[in-house]
Amino acid sequence: MEAERFSLEKTRWNSLFRVFTDGTPITASTPRQALWKRNKATLWYYPAPVKKYHTPLYLIYSLVNQPTILDLLPNTSLIGALTNAGYEVYMIDFGIPRYEDRDMTIDDYVLKYIQPGARVALKHSKSDSISVMGFCLGGTLAAIYAAIAKEPIENLILFVTPVDFSYFPKFDLLHQAIKDETIDLSPLIDGLGIIPAAFMNYGVRLITSPIYISPYLSLLEKGHNKEYVHKWSLFNQWTKEHIAFPGAALKQIVNDLIIHNKLLTGKFTVGGKPVRLQQILANLLVIASTNDELVPIEQALPMMTLAGSQDKELIQLPNGHTGIASGAGLPTNLFHWLASRSHPVHIVSEEGNLNWK
Repeated sequence: MEAERFSLEKTRWNSLFRVFTDGTPITASTPRQALWKRNKATLWYYPAPVKKYHTPLYLIYSLVNQPTILDLLPNTSLIGALTNAGYEVYMIDFGIPRYEDRDMTIDDYVLKYIQPGARVALKHSKSDSISVMGFCLGGTLAAIYAAIAKEPIENLILFVTPVDFSYFPKFDLLHQAIKDETIDLSPLIDGLGIIPAAFMNYGVRLITSPIYISPYLSLLEKGHNKEYVHKWSLFNQWTKEHIAFPGAALKQIVNDLIIHNKLLTGKFTVGGKPVRLQQILANLLVIASTNDELVPIEQALPMMTLAGSQDKELIQLPNGHTGIASGAGLPTNLFHWLASRSHPVHIVSEEGNLNWK
């Protein structure tokens, strides 16, 4: 008995210590294929085992982390959940910018990557329309794209997406200093050219401080469970995989969004054309978190009044910022909402009866 207890304790503590020494490689768990590439970006296609809806999904992730959180493990994969539900899924992976990409702007992300990716997805799926799903800052890009898109967007789904940059409760003094231009970040951004991944990591840690130890306590408690340890390690590895940020795009975010909040006033431009969120007519679903320190719900809610969509719905969840994207906290009403707006596939049975899938 004592030997068993000792072995259990040893396993638990070894699991904790390995977090700081071992790296867990992250690979996609859902079958996929590359359809289109440009620079470091790739458009991935995830086929549905059984296609049940004509309208495909087009995923746009944030610029701060790699999109692997969307497909970590089969049983907690958002992408896997969507393909298993019968949707063809496409995702634009922007890749990892390097110094030569320092001049990339929001315009480039929208017009050179997101829009061409949507066109490839539409052609490949042979669909008359597409659903766009954006996450965090990728949701901001998705909203910007939806406002100027010539492509037929059926549905727009925004996960924890900031559109109102006037609310920063944890750093109100710093935010005000940046808005007043008492602090000018341009020389730093210009000097670096591209913001290193380590800087992005420290910035996120600062916003979400203090550092909580509860995940490590959970790992210690369940360290004997190999499945739990594997899942925990993958998620922990992803939290460290921040990527570099192009300086030109960051300057736009600071100057146009944070200082002047141009998305709300309709003065933000892409390709020289104004981005007016009221021009978004797609069916709109906003999913926000009431327990999100990175994107407070106050930054996401204004989308409900700004968009010109007639069909709008808001889902508020208690999950943290990454809980939803990991697939572990997906609301069931998301699937009900999407299914009724994605044109179900129908087949004719051998008896000639019309069956809906």
